[in-house]
Amino acid sequence: MGPINRATTIQRMSFQSIRGQERPISLLQSYIVGARLEGGYLFSGPDGIGKQMAARNVAKLVNCLQEEASDACGQCPSCKKIDSNQHPDVHIIASDGGEIKIESIRQLQREISLRPYEGRKKVFILDDAHRLNSESSNALLKVLEEPPRDSIIVLISDKPNLIFKTIISRCKIIKFAPMKRLTLEEILKKDFLIDGSTAHFLAYFCEGRLGKALRLKDSAVFQDKNKVIDSFVFSPRLNLEKIGFKDKAALRGSLNILAAWFRDVYLLKTGMPQAEMINFDRWEDLSKQASRYSYQELTQILGFIPQAINYLERNINTKLLLYYLGEQLWKA
Repeated sequence: MGPINRATTIQRMSFQSIRGQERPISLLQSYIVGARLEGGYLFSGPDGIGKQMAARNVAKLVNCLQEEASDACGQCPSCKKIDSNQHPDVHIIASDGGEIKIESIRQLQREISLRPYEGRKKVFILDDAHRLNSESSNALLKVLEEPPRDSIIVLISDKPNLIFKTIISRCKIIKFAPMKRLTLEEILKKDFLIDGSTAHFLAYFCEGRLGKALRLKDSAVFQDKNKVIDSFVFSPRLNLEKIGFKDKAALRGSLNILAAWFRDVYLLKTGMPQAEMINFDRWEDLSKQASRYSYQELTQILGFIPQAINYLERNINTKLLLYYLGEQLWKA
C-alpha cells in the first residue's frame, strides 16, 4: 500500500442511497449546508452499515459544483472525479489489514498543509482508524490540534475503543447504527429480489448490516451454513473437509455460523418465537437441540466460540481447535 491510497473503488452513490442511516446523514448534511463542516470527525459503528460510503459522499458534497444542495449531484466534473478516484483533493488512507503507519500520516501532514488544488476542501478519509499505531496516532494528533479550515479529516472505525482517547476528544463523533432486522429483510426482498428464507437469514445473521448482507447475498452462505451446522452439530464425527479448516477466513465464518446456531437454540429455550430465529428454516432441528442442552451447557458453548475465534487470530493450530470445539458440542 502506498501512503495515501486512491485505488479504493468509490461507488457512484449519493446520501439517498445509504439506507437506514437517516439520523447521521441528516446531521452531516446540516453541517455541510451550514458551512460548519471542518476539522476532525469520527464515524463509528459496526462494519457494513454505510460509514465508508457516507465519508466518500461527504467528500463529494463539499466539493460538488452544484452549490447549496443537500446531496451531491453525481454529474459534475468534481463528483465524477471522486467517483473515479481521480480528485486531487480527496485522499483515502487504508490499512489493508495491517497497521496504519507513520509514513501514511506524514504524507497526510504534507498534503494537508497545501491549499486545495481545485476543490473547496481537502478531504482525508482514514479507514479502520483503530489500526493507527502509536507513532502514527501521535502524528495525527498534532494535525487534529490545529487542522486547516479548508480541510476535513474523517476517521472510520468499528472499534473506536482502540483509538487514542486524545484523538477522539478532538473529533466530532457521528454514530451509525444497524437498521432493524425486519426492515433489512424487506429491503433485501423488495430491492434485491432475494427469496424470503435467504433474506431472513441474511438480515438476522448480519445483524441489520446492509453492507454485510449485500456482500454475502451472491455467495453460498445460506447453503454453506447448513453444511457447517450438520458437520459440527449433527454429524456422528467432525468432518473437517467440509469446514475447510486450512482457510482462516472460512473457519472464522464457520464459527460465526455456529455462534448464530447456538444463539438460536438458547433463545428458543427461553420461549423466543420462530420469527426471531436466524435459522428459522431449521425450526425442528432447533427444537430438538433446545431439549438436548441445558442453559449451563449453552452458556459454556456460547462463551467458548468467541474464545475460539480469538485463538484463531493468534494462529493456534486450527485442526486441534476444531476438534476441541467438537468435543465441547458433543459432550452434552
